[in-house]
Amino acid sequence: MPHLLHLACGNKVVDRQRAAVVPEARGRVLEVGMGSGINIPHYDPDKVELVWGLEPSEGMRRKARHNVAGAPFEVRWLDFPGEEIPLEDNSADTVVLTYTLCTIPDWNRALEQMRRVLKPGGQLLFCEHGTAPDESVRKWQDRANPLWRKMAGGCNLNRPIPELIEHGGFGIHRMETGYLPKVPRWAGFNYWGAAVSR
Repeated sequence: MPHLLHLACGNKVVDRQRAAVVPEARGRVLEVGMGSGINIPHYDPDKVELVWGLEPSEGMRRKARHNVAGAPFEVRWLDFPGEEIPLEDNSADTVVLTYTLCTIPDWNRALEQMRRVLKPGGQLLFCEHGTAPDESVRKWQDRANPLWRKMAGGCNLNRPIPELIEHGGFGIHRMETGYLPKVPRWAGFNYWGAAVSR
């Protein structure tokens, strides 16, 4: 599964999406669901002091060794799920969330934890796939989701990402949306942007 997820989440189209948000991170960064470390090349080393990589999968952390070894900043692993962030209140300048919110079982608790550790004025940078605006596509997402979730490590196709972020206590101040090219529409509707704690 770590190898398959690395391939699926690291193709060129998805990588361009990551590149649209990750370079905005600054200071002490918490990346939730760091996976195989494929965001590391997108961070601006002149802006980033360190990155806490929250990743509960040992297989994904092993997969990340090469990227972590080449990071031009300190990376500290946090071997915990998104619902359990072992950082003090107001300890991160930026939280980065890329293709992770679709998978976290208790997404609301996880977002509350992200809000807790984010400093006042800090940003939540997000890039996620989720429910599509077109009814015909949403129907396919809803039909495929039970099987997809089993096959794709708990990933959900049909989560309403903006609503989840706002329900978790954040206010979205910038967001773009759209279908990714060369990706099936039922799996390719993306939301990316930035939010702040309300």
